[in-house]
Amino acid sequence: MKTTWLAWTLAAALTAGSGALAQTPAPAPAPNDYGKTENWLCWPGRQDACAVDQTTTIIQADGKTATETFKPAAAPAYDCFYVYPTVSAQPTGNSDMTVTASERMVVEQQLARFTSKCRVFAPMYRQVTLAALRAVMMGQPSPGDGALAYGDVRDAWTWYLTHENKGPDGKARGVVLIGHSQGSRVLQTLLKQEIDGKPAQKRMISALILGMTTPVVDGKYGSIPLCAKADQAGCIVTYVSFRETSPPPANSRFGVTDAQGHPAGCVNPAALLAGKASTEEVPLRSYLSAKGFGAVSGQAPKPFATGVTVTTPFVALPGLLSARCASERGFTYLSVKVNADPADPRTDEITGDVVVGGAVLKDWGLHLIDVNLEMGDLVALVDRQAAAYAAK
Repeated sequence: MKTTWLAWTLAAALTAGSGALAQTPAPAPAPNDYGKTENWLCWPGRQDACAVDQTTTIIQADGKTATETFKPAAAPAYDCFYVYPTVSAQPTGNSDMTVTASERMVVEQQLARFTSKCRVFAPMYRQVTLAALRAVMMGQPSPGDGALAYGDVRDAWTWYLTHENKGPDGKARGVVLIGHSQGSRVLQTLLKQEIDGKPAQKRMISALILGMTTPVVDGKYGSIPLCAKADQAGCIVTYVSFRETSPPPANSRFGVTDAQGHPAGCVNPAALLAGKASTEEVPLRSYLSAKGFGAVSGQAPKPFATGVTVTTPFVALPGLLSARCASERGFTYLSVKVNADPADPRTDEITGDVVVGGAVLKDWGLHLIDVNLEMGDLVALVDRQAAAYAAK
């Protein structure tokens, strides 16, 4: 069992809140200098973690295949600001600023495809590590400092707005915020403290808060509404995913209505693109990893189709997966259906559950592949939103 995989499966322990991470105050670490590009995991135009192959094998229901190539945009008109989930396997409570294979792996899965539409900025940050989350899961005090992780991202965001958020004409550029798991938790705080009701809100095309429960009041997070249509800017896309055949159990870590009665938000990007409500079931444009799912290391995926050898990094299976936003028993979530057909050569199942010791942890849902499930729809949606932002 590789540590990279464990980091992903434990990421949502951050939902325990700041109290779980509270420690005896120590001298504050020095802030990072985000004017140094080495403090960024991904930087526009650089050969770095985001400059990776996204070529995809498309397998149709009849077994026929095609290859979809990938090319980054030459001159994108808007920006994307990404905060990655828990991936650090360092033994300390917070990671340092060293780029490791873990950070590279996650942006390959979750971010690099967005370079076809936007300039991508992804800061390194001193995130709460796997070691800290393991301590929390074992009922021990965590050595991790959530405030340090948030402070780094806030500083990177502030630096980006001040120094990089301008086009050739000197005008501010629209920006999409993207996060998953711990990254989404950090972005939720950033939205509350630095964006909602502040000048920066005018620059926000949308925010993709994925793989983390986002409590909403009357369809809003603060004053920021959930996205209700594809051609809408200034809104939030958020969801947590579970199999249709395995909905959130009573002890689910995600999608739960909070103690104040605020339900989790759920927006289905694929439904918005189809002109439908998020509660209607629609096909997904998924990009599944041919190496392993959701940055899983050391676990080969099941064969995608009989007689098909996949040599590309990603696989698309049109029509195999569909989803809708469901609300039941106090949970709101993206319900994912596998449209299996034993008569065709394609797989009748997908991998993506959290598995420990051979047992599926149903309270985690499809957390490992939250982003992969809707990747094609997310990329297409932010482009529609950017066009609406530009028109406005």
